[in-house]
Amino acid sequence: MFKKILIANRGEIAVRIIRACKEMGIKSVAVYSEADKKALHTELATETVCIGKAPSSESYLNMESIISAALVTGCDAIHPGFGFLSENPQFARMVEKCGLTFIGPNADVMEKMGNKAEAIQSMKNAGVPIVPGSYKAVTMEEGHKIADEIGYPVLIKASMGGGGKGIKRVNNTKDFDSLYAEAKEEAIKFFANDEIYVEKFIVAPKHIEVQVMCDKFGNVIHLFERNCSMQRRNQKMLEEAPCQSISKELKQKLYDSAIKACKAVNYDSVGTIEFLVDKDENYYFIEMNTRIQVEHAVTEAITNIDIVKNMIKIAYGLKLAYKQEDVKQLGYALECRITAEDVENDFRPSPGKINFMHTPGGMGVRIDTAVYTGYEISPYYDSMILKIVVSGQSRLECIRKMRAALEELIIEGVKTTIEFHYVLLHNTSFILGNYDTTCVETFLKEVFENAKRLR
Repeated sequence: MFKKILIANRGEIAVRIIRACKEMGIKSVAVYSEADKKALHTELATETVCIGKAPSSESYLNMESIISAALVTGCDAIHPGFGFLSENPQFARMVEKCGLTFIGPNADVMEKMGNKAEAIQSMKNAGVPIVPGSYKAVTMEEGHKIADEIGYPVLIKASMGGGGKGIKRVNNTKDFDSLYAEAKEEAIKFFANDEIYVEKFIVAPKHIEVQVMCDKFGNVIHLFERNCSMQRRNQKMLEEAPCQSISKELKQKLYDSAIKACKAVNYDSVGTIEFLVDKDENYYFIEMNTRIQVEHAVTEAITNIDIVKNMIKIAYGLKLAYKQEDVKQLGYALECRITAEDVENDFRPSPGKINFMHTPGGMGVRIDTAVYTGYEISPYYDSMILKIVVSGQSRLECIRKMRAALEELIIEGVKTTIEFHYVLLHNTSFILGNYDTTCVETFLKEVFENAKRLR
C-alpha cells in the first residue's frame, strides 16, 4: 500500500481524505495557500507544505508546486479530491511522469470523459441514451443550425465544463448568437478551453446519478443512485439516496447503462454517471464525473462502503473487494450543503470569521467540515461551510432527523443557508419526493413573494 499521499486540495474534502489515510495507516501531506495557513487540514496531516499565494491559480491550481511538494516530502501518490485539478488530464500525466501515482482514472479516460462532447459521442457509440444535440464541439453557425433542427429550448454548454459554469439556456433563435458568445467567454475563463456544444433542453427533468467503482482488472459495480434534483442555477443544494420517485424498472436501466458506460471506456476508478429523467421516465446520459463527488457521503451512508478508501486501493492496483451482489442498500440518507451565502441577496457569498459554531450529533448524523469556531472563511474559494448527512430506515425518518439537525446547528458571524434548507425541508414537493430541477427556483419565488406580502 502507499506509504505517503499528498492531498492536492483544501477544505472538507482534504480533511475527509486525511482521515481515510489515517485509518489505512498511510501518512499524509497537506498543501495550503497563504490564505489557508490556519486551515484544519493543515493541522490533521502528517506534514504540510505552503504552495503559494491565496489565488487558486497561484496555489491549488499550480501543478508544478504541488508535484514538487509531493517529491520533496517523499510521497508516492497524489489524491486530487474534487474541483481544482481533480479532472485535469494534463496534471494526471505530469504526476505519473514524475514517478507518482495519480489517485483517479487514467489520463486518457479522464480526457475522453472530461470533454463533454466526446463523452456524449462515446456513450452514443456504446448504446447509452443521450440527449439530442450536436454530439461534438460546434461553431456558432453550426450550433445555430442544429438548434433550429432539434427545436428550442436548447442548452449551449462548454465541452470541458462542470459545476454549472459555461451553460446557457436559449429559448428562441434570435438569442442564440449572443448566448453562444457568453458561453464561449465563460468556457475560456473557467476551463481555458472555448469548445462549445449544443443539446436539447429537457424541460423539468429529474437529475439522477449513479455511483460506480471500477478497478484496473475490468470489474465494475454500481452503488445505487442519488437524486440530485434540488439545484439552483445548476448548483446542487440537497441530495438524497435512493430516489423514491422513479420506478424500479428505470433504476435497473440506469444501473445497467452506468456499467455499460464504464466498460465502454475502460474506466478504472471511482466515478459518477449523471442522467436526466423526464416526466415519462425517458432517461439521457449527460456527463461523467471522473473524481470523488461532493455528495459521496450520501452513498456511503446507504451502503456502508467507504468510497475514498476504495478509490485509494484501486489506484494502488488492488481488485475491488466487492461483487455487485455484495452491495446492499441500507435505508435512506439525505445531505444538505450548508454554505456561507446571503439567501436574501441572490445567494451572494458571505466570507468572514466564524465567531461561534455548534454542530449537531446523534445516531445517523454525520458532519463533514473543515470549519471551526474562529475560522476565517476566505473570499478566494468555495463558500461551503459543511455538509450534514443523516441516515435512517425510512425517508420520513431522515427528513425529521435533518430538520432536528438544522435546528441544532449554530453558525454565527456569517450569513448561511441553514434557514433556507430548514424551510425547504417543509416544502410539499420535497416531502412528497416527486420534485425536479425546477423545484428550488419555484420555491424561492414563492418564499420571497410571501415575504413581500407580510412586510
